[in-house]
Amino acid sequence: MAILIMALILHFSGLNCMAEEQSEEPAVPSLDNLTISLITCYPGPEIYELCGHSAIRVRGIGEKGQRVDSVWNYGIFDFNQPNFVYRFVKGETDYKGAAYPFAWFMPEYIRGGREVVEQDLNLTPEEKKDLLALLRNSVKPENATYRYNYIKDNCSTRIVNQIDSASSVEIIFPLEGKYGTYRNTMRAYHKGYPWYQFGIDVALGSGLDEKTGAREEMFVPVELMEYAGNAHFSDGRPLVSSTRILNRGKGDVTLPPTPWFLSPLFWSWLVALALAATVAWNIFKFRLYLPVYGAWFFILGLAGCLVAFLVFISVHESTSPNLLIFWLNPMQFLFTLSVGIRKLRLLALAMAWYNILACGVLLIVSPWFTQSFNAAFYPLLLATFGLAGAYAIIAPKSSYKRR
Repeated sequence: MAILIMALILHFSGLNCMAEEQSEEPAVPSLDNLTISLITCYPGPEIYELCGHSAIRVRGIGEKGQRVDSVWNYGIFDFNQPNFVYRFVKGETDYKGAAYPFAWFMPEYIRGGREVVEQDLNLTPEEKKDLLALLRNSVKPENATYRYNYIKDNCSTRIVNQIDSASSVEIIFPLEGKYGTYRNTMRAYHKGYPWYQFGIDVALGSGLDEKTGAREEMFVPVELMEYAGNAHFSDGRPLVSSTRILNRGKGDVTLPPTPWFLSPLFWSWLVALALAATVAWNIFKFRLYLPVYGAWFFILGLAGCLVAFLVFISVHESTSPNLLIFWLNPMQFLFTLSVGIRKLRLLALAMAWYNILACGVLLIVSPWFTQSFNAAFYPLLLATFGLAGAYAIIAPKSSYKRR
């Protein structure tokens, strides 16, 4: 459970982490030779790098003739903030925008062998002036901190919104997206990390399955880069005037596909078959092997504590509603506590019938739910249904032997 939480934190804690002392605003070039560009850094191998990173570059010649080259980055966070982990899970993570010399930005991506692409924005002088003013205002101490949202307000969406605000005419992006939902967009970037995607599918509910077009999918920096390259202003100008690669990189530096025998789906079937063997033994002997019940429903209760916290306490908009709460919830501890105590047999039976109903409904109607289930959920739901069914059949007539 701790690993799941930390994995989610590392990913959603931003796509770039810079030290606070790097956040001084540098000088800016004069408007006569100002160039503003979108910088896109391709995904890296770490969980928090899987979607890449976006920033704005401002370069030109300063008023004293000096070369000015700065980056404006909205992915700054301080992991040492008090109660960072709790506040992140609760949805109260604060990020900062910062400006600093571009020379400080590139080494991280060069060392990691990650491709970095620059797209010059085809802005009028007045639009450049307005965008620069917005950038400078956004990193002022009173404005720099913002409440981070991993799909609605992050390093990429902030840039899109500012370019929109500075534009004198409408920017027309492609309408159709490639993935259909936020969850599918994430899955496209998590192909080599199926256990991490499994954790996301447990923790994040139907809010992640909202329909998306190109505009919504630009929360991923690489998607922003691609859609920006195909966008134009309503007056006919292309949004991007030129594109160049700043660092060629080493190709795809993320992990290769996970072998089938290490995937969540394989292991969920393995667990389900082991539990099915327990069910078959219980029915054949007409006797309940209670340690398996206690252990399995204890695990479900632990997972249920996380899901319940995210659904009822966290303010992350994508964590609720989450249909898994009917299966993964703290009430499963009641089954663990009551399953081996004769005086609590009625409570255990009530929990067994609850699981039969909850898992049965989820298995039957989940293909029509708005929320997309991870394929690895189904064997585990079947196993829970089987264990609960065997208990409901045997417990009323059993002598409650443990072996």
